[in-house]
Amino acid sequence: MSTRGVVFVHSSPTAVCPHVEWAISGVLGSRVALQWTPQPAAPGQLRAECTWMGPAGSGGALAGALRAWPMLRFEVTEEPSHGVDGERFCHVPGLGLWSGRTSANGDIVVAEDQLRALVAGVPSSQLPARLQELLGSPWDAALEPFRLAGDGAPVTWLHQVG
Repeated sequence: MSTRGVVFVHSSPTAVCPHVEWAISGVLGSRVALQWTPQPAAPGQLRAECTWMGPAGSGGALAGALRAWPMLRFEVTEEPSHGVDGERFCHVPGLGLWSGRTSANGDIVVAEDQLRALVAGVPSSQLPARLQELLGSPWDAALEPFRLAGDGAPVTWLHQVG
């Protein structure tokens, strides 16, 4: 089953940029050359984004490959496909990797079993903060200045070979 998504590298040191391209290339099975632009929210860092097409699960594979560089700020989205939920992955230095399922309109979906485990295992005073974590709110807050700095940036289109 084929799907598509977007990789947003919100900030990367210049020396890591070729490694990011190699990691994405390795997952998608074709050479990737991103258009890197300065990241105003992090002077001295670069940003890039690309859309991709590939089999369901490629979003997780892309996030796993990019996670090898803990200084990167990135997001990977995967659109829902027949019988498969969409997903979003966010990585922020200091917070690590977060992932969540997404609905057809892009909302984060928290599963019934996640809510039950949360309510059963967390004191009520910690419930609001833990719900925010399930929704990825700390990652969204940390990434928002980097997203805004990318408005109007060029996008590269990628397709998986195979």
